[in-house]
Parts: sequence; structure tokens; C-alpha cells
Amino acid sequence: MSQGRGLPITEHTGRPWRIHEIAADFQVLDVWAFRAPGSGPEDFPVMMAAIQAAEEHEPLVVRFLFAVRWKLGALLGWDDPQEGLAAGGRVTPLCERLPDDLRQPISGTSMPGMPFTYLYTLPDERAMELANKTVHGVAHHSWVATENGDYELRMAVLVKTNGSFGRAYMAAIAPFRHLIVYPAMTRQWERAWRDRHELLSQSGTEQT
Repeated sequence: MSQGRGLPITEHTGRPWRIHEIAADFQVLDVWAFRAPGSGPEDFPVMMAAIQAAEEHEPLVVRFLFAVRWKLGALLGWDDPQEGLAAGGRVTPLCERLPDDLRQPISGTSMPGMPFTYLYTLPDERAMELANKTVHGVAHHSWVATENGDYELRMAVLVKTNGSFGRAYMAAIAPFRHLIVYPAMTRQWERAWRDRHELLSQSGTEQT
């Protein structure tokens, strides 16, 4: 059974993540977590790699919702390059705010098959951004010790909405995020962690 659950916003804001200094003017919208049984402090990159390897098995309902979203975006111009992070686009990329110690070869590069751009990766946190006509957003993953010695994966969603249109859009999709997308996402995390050795072996990225 999935151990995914929503958490209070303070579970993100109260920890010393590096994203705070980069996206201080963004609102923390949601925080979601999945406890990974038997995990240790060094398993964050394993978890991230397993999730990436499992993406082709993404739940059908999530794939459908995102397909509808991207189709609407294409029809209505929500995702046009000038609305996003491209040169001369609507927003200034957060990559430009990165301090020198967080600038990495992946910073500012696109994530394969996803509308996100990498910001940085550390041993216990990773951040990526996207922008379109509705929001400038950040997905922040972190690796947190639990009271029983295991670790859990957390994802915080940070946004800066684009005026009243962006606020209305985020309010409209809130039920889908909370009732469908996040629960399905954490079930995928559960499968990725459970099957991590097989998934990483198949993808050629087995980690020890």
C-alpha cells in the first residue's frame, strides 16, 4: 500500500533547503511525501534514477490528464516559447539566480520528455523549473530522515502565478492535483522504489 501523503507547508519551509535562497518570492503550493522502506541517507540518487526509469509506466490516468493539458496548451498558446524560459520569454529563468556553488553542467538544460529545466542536484535535494502562460513553477525533491530510521522522498511545488489568469488556473486544477495526480504519482514512486534494482538494471544505470 502506498505511503504517500500530503504534508504541511512548514515541512518544506522549515528545512534549510538551498531552493529557499533562489525562489524566496515563490509560493509553496503543495508538499507531498513517500516513505521508502529500508532506505538510507545515500539512496536519494537511487530513488531519482528509479523514478526516471519507471516513467514509461506512468499511470494511465496521469498520462491522460497531462496529455489533455498539453493539448489545451498547444491550442490556446499557453506553452508558446515566448511565454516560458526561452531567451526573451515572459520570465527570467531561475538559473540566472544560482550562486556559483550550485551551478552545474545540468543547470539550464532540458529534462528528457518533460517540460522542465534542471536547476541543480545535491546529495539530498534536486530542483527543476518550468514556465508557461499560467505560472513560473519549481518542482523540488528532497530526501528526509524519518523517526524510524528510513528516509522519505518529498516533493514541494513552488509557483509564481501569472496574474489573475494564473491564479484562476491553479485554483481550477487543485482538485485534480490533490485527488488524482499526487496519489497516482506517489504510487509510482512506491513501485519505482520497490522495483529499483530491476528498473535500473534494465536502464543500464544500476547504482550500488
